[in-house]
Amino acid sequence: ATENIAKGDLIKKYDQVIGVASSNIVAGEHVHTHNCAINTFERDYRFSEAVKSTSLLPIQERATFEGFVRDDGRVATRNYIGVLTSVNCSATVARHIAAQFTDEMLAEFPHVDGVIALTHDYGCGGCAGIGLNYIQRTISGYAKHPNFHSVLILGLGCEANQIGAMMNAEKLNPSDKLHAFTIQDSGGSAATVDRGMGYIRDLLPDANRARRETRPASDLILALECGGSDGYSGISANPALGAAADLLVTHGGTACLGETPEVYGAEHLLTRRAVTEEVGQKLVDRIKWWEDYTRNNGAEMNNNP
Repeated sequence: ATENIAKGDLIKKYDQVIGVASSNIVAGEHVHTHNCAINTFERDYRFSEAVKSTSLLPIQERATFEGFVRDDGRVATRNYIGVLTSVNCSATVARHIAAQFTDEMLAEFPHVDGVIALTHDYGCGGCAGIGLNYIQRTISGYAKHPNFHSVLILGLGCEANQIGAMMNAEKLNPSDKLHAFTIQDSGGSAATVDRGMGYIRDLLPDANRARRETRPASDLILALECGGSDGYSGISANPALGAAADLLVTHGGTACLGETPEVYGAEHLLTRRAVTEEVGQKLVDRIKWWEDYTRNNGAEMNNNP
């Protein structure tokens, strides 16, 4: 603290309220969750007062990159074959399948960037409701990602997140580029590794037919995610990424911030920059959803440092 703060007074950082003093704080004292509470306070949700106009560069001056054009018109920056898991129980087998395809093994497929496994800790017993819906949607998003030429979805067999139900819910249809199977149906871990490797061997020649071609930067979508924040990220990484996102947008590209609770307590600053009141209200509604969600689940919204 740079000055004395009385219990109940608002605590500000970067001239913005980040909480309320839960005890008296003296100048020089460390301010953290032990003396800074997250109490509800009114925010001034003004809309579209500080909209920043975007000046797009002329098309002939925009940057380009070398990407893979997929059948649906989306453009990839990588050409992977993916091994996804419906449940944490199949993670080891999935990683083992991907690990077999070393650089030496892939040397004859120079246009394939690799075989990678994406695993997680969810999907087993106790996974239900909104949590199950989110993990299914996340897996589906990866399965449909343009950076994947093709995908295997691997389950154990007895998990809460059943592959068949997930594929029906997310409209994932088995095809030459999407194979879904379980360890139990395949006859165990070793048999599953062999089965998965067989699918990938069959997929590699077609994946290797993909070729990079020059594409405009407007095909790029930059996803921004928070992680490892500290007291300096607000004056270092965050503005640097903001500048990079602004630069991409001037070239016709897109940037999106996926982790909306990370702006909690500062969302009123963003509503001023929303292009319309409707867009700004969507952010406010999402923040209120997060408040309700955490309250209903016995958690709290904890501000970033």
